[in-house]
Amino acid sequence: MNRSARRRLTAAVLTAVAVTAGATACSSGTGGSSAKADGDTYTIWDPYPQFDKSSAWAKLVDGCGTEAGVKIKRTAFDTSDLTNKALLAAQQDNSADVLIVDNPVVSTLAEAGMLTSTDDNKLDVSKVDPNLLAAGQSGGKTYGTPIGANTLALYYNKAVLKKAGVDIASVKDWKSLTAALAKVKGAGKKGITFSAIGTEEGSFQFLPWFWGSGAELTALDSGQAVSALSLWKNWLDKGYAPNSVINNTQTTSWQEFAGGDYAFAENGTWQLANARKAGFEYGVVPVPAASGGSAAAPTGGEFVTMPVQGETDRYATSQKLVSCLGNSQNLLETDTTLSYVAPTTEVQDKQVAADAELKPWVDAVKAAKGRTSDDLGTKYPKISEQLWKAVQSALSGSASPRDALGSAQSAVK
Repeated sequence: MNRSARRRLTAAVLTAVAVTAGATACSSGTGGSSAKADGDTYTIWDPYPQFDKSSAWAKLVDGCGTEAGVKIKRTAFDTSDLTNKALLAAQQDNSADVLIVDNPVVSTLAEAGMLTSTDDNKLDVSKVDPNLLAAGQSGGKTYGTPIGANTLALYYNKAVLKKAGVDIASVKDWKSLTAALAKVKGAGKKGITFSAIGTEEGSFQFLPWFWGSGAELTALDSGQAVSALSLWKNWLDKGYAPNSVINNTQTTSWQEFAGGDYAFAENGTWQLANARKAGFEYGVVPVPAASGGSAAAPTGGEFVTMPVQGETDRYATSQKLVSCLGNSQNLLETDTTLSYVAPTTEVQDKQVAADAELKPWVDAVKAAKGRTSDDLGTKYPKISEQLWKAVQSALSGSASPRDALGSAQSAVK
């Protein structure tokens, strides 16, 4: 590896750490970090340490190896550890053959020269929804394919809304949502909870409102952006949202909603299993945009990528492995296991046919947007940091929404 490539990788390590700083670690990995393998063994690294060798996911990975005529050495890490290990392996010319990585990190790895593009590896991504594929694009090229997506929407407590006399069908935009929160408070219940913590989680939860206002991440201080932050601040001032949101993670925010007193909670697909055992009837609607319709929510989920290898003759088999993991039947099984929405319309339709409760999540994912889309790439971590700082500053009352976002834009520049 030449000196300039090593410099790019060193910079990429720092950027990737910033992107993944807000990620919640699942556990330690299931094996060592060496990606070395003989000619008949291919290495796959993934961020699913919760799945051991007996899991359906591990068996699928092994089955794809059998189909390709090779053995698989799978190693699982928590999300942030995986990114760091992958970057270090690239510096040592020792990358895994297949790397499954959190989607905001893809552009960082690509810009570091670590990943092969679909132009190079001939991976077919024609069936993937363009808005989801965009999270893995940089400089006009595509790096890998999404294995699935999760995103944010609004859970609502049917009993709380009924007591307050709120028809969920009336909640179509910010004005009608705020009016519903006022009715809920008037009925003696609590309005809405979300996560505004000073980490990537806070930015992640603010983005649907930010984008729903018509704002762009290249102009944090726009009038639209100010309106979005003012919405949240207004909710706290009027008691429609609790002050605890300033410190809430997505997990603690969910715990507040699960108590049964809140009308709404902004949270993700990953809470579906918890929602089903919460003990009350719930529903899900997309986060509304300011003037109506569904706001673009940020996409979570991973991309299956093929790192650059010194031995280029390995690419053909690696491509077979990636294609196997992403075929329609395997995607259906995998995304069901991960509580993800599939990245293709074909599989999404099958998911909804099997579970009608997934329909609002499919709608939300179709309106979703990658955090590094619009060719932001490695610029996103710095933008996100300033965005969550602005949210914290405004909600705590230390600065007005306009001043907080003005400072954020100046810091980004």
